[in-house]
Amino acid sequence: MNTLARPRDGRMIGGVCAALARRFGTSATTMRVIFLLSCLLPGPQFVLYIALWILFPAEKRPSTAW
Repeated sequence: MNTLARPRDGRMIGGVCAALARRFGTSATTMRVIFLLSCLLPGPQFVLYIALWILFPAEKRPSTAW
């Protein structure tokens, strides 16, 4: 199952679009275009992005085995 965690690789600003793209099985570029197009409509898109940035945990670093 894909969890909603902001990836360490492939993010541009906060990794929200990359996390959503992983969850829904699409490319991060597609999700970014959808977000940018949604900004043409009235609504709290930037506030939602910031809220998701805060709510989505960062992807954990792989643990190193000694």
